[in-house]
Amino acid sequence: MVKAAMTEGLADIGGYPTGAHEQLYRIWSEGGSGVLITGNVVVDANHLERPGNVVVDREPDAAMKEALAKWAAASTSAGNHTWVQISHAGRQTLKTVNPHPKAPSAVKLGLPGGQFGEPEALRTEEIADLVNRFAVAAKAMQEAGFSGVQIHGAHGYLISQFLSPRSNQRDDNYGGELANRARFLLEIIDATREAVGPAFPVAVKLNSADFQKGGFAFEDSLQVAKWLEEHGVDVIEISGGTYEQPKLLGMEGIEPTEKQHVAESTLRREAYFVDFALAMQKQVSIPLMVTGGFRSRAAMEQALAEGGASLIGLGRPLCVQTDGPARLLAGAESLPRYEDELALLPSWLGFLQGISLIKTLSTFATTYWFYAQLDSLGRTGKVLPKLSVLKAAMQVGKQQSTFLKARRSQG
Repeated sequence: MVKAAMTEGLADIGGYPTGAHEQLYRIWSEGGSGVLITGNVVVDANHLERPGNVVVDREPDAAMKEALAKWAAASTSAGNHTWVQISHAGRQTLKTVNPHPKAPSAVKLGLPGGQFGEPEALRTEEIADLVNRFAVAAKAMQEAGFSGVQIHGAHGYLISQFLSPRSNQRDDNYGGELANRARFLLEIIDATREAVGPAFPVAVKLNSADFQKGGFAFEDSLQVAKWLEEHGVDVIEISGGTYEQPKLLGMEGIEPTEKQHVAESTLRREAYFVDFALAMQKQVSIPLMVTGGFRSRAAMEQALAEGGASLIGLGRPLCVQTDGPARLLAGAESLPRYEDELALLPSWLGFLQGISLIKTLSTFATTYWFYAQLDSLGRTGKVLPKLSVLKAAMQVGKQQSTFLKARRSQG
């Protein structure tokens, strides 16, 4: 069982890990997971996935080396692995962070509310610089004492944007046919492997599909997985969706879901992406990790037995029940599904969910409830299960605003 990546938002305004990271990850280290995967560590301070990301966008200075080493030691204190997720948000950078984020092409995110700005297409030399930044960050994590890295190529972030023909409309060597759209990812993998050597685990988080018309489809994902295996990746985590189509949260976006041609099993009712892993495992030998929806011990055991996963990724349950893996290993039948009880609006206002803006705000607000749990765990060591979604959203919004104001005041 693996604690899947979940964004923490606990870094200081300089992008350094803090004591809150150490406390949060020490708690998770003691919770029974074999591997912990951190939230987004970004390679460009101007492209945060959210305010409070750890930023490693150059060779770390002495203070960063010390902070990373403390985080690594705390996160592996119970003998588990901890792999650092390395990322770049691309056009999914909030406008308050960067009104004109870099992306493969100048294609704006299709969400209402104006939270995301007008992207600018990356120049070829900027792409080469980013490839190097991923490798530099991976080497820094290895030297800090972490056990591995995961390159984030899913969920609509920058690498995922390159893979999708919907967001990548380039006409150079990084656009057009799939081999070109995958070039950025494969160059990152090669540079990272060269930096960390053959024995250090390098994983990739990959969308099974974007589930959007004209987007990255399962057939594309299968081919990319084959290339990743050829390039020496150790594990592929199968997920799916983007901000526009948040399948990673088990939710549907404001546009219809693009159906994928994959056989469905009864397991799919609980684990969103296990059918894609079952189909993929028939054609690749690389170990697959499946995240998204797993709650019951029976479904996890079935996925392992049928070859649909070598690793079970667990996310939101561990925001509150941090020792969920240990409980399952001790015989618990399932983990809580907190999201079933969470809603921004009372049930009598449910009809408003038909409005695109309300639906989008509700999705983000529910996610903020989990953000608030991690914030509380990191800062106090305790969870807040009775916190309302509205209060959590207001709390997280205020924290992010305060963070950005402090960042701007520092220049």
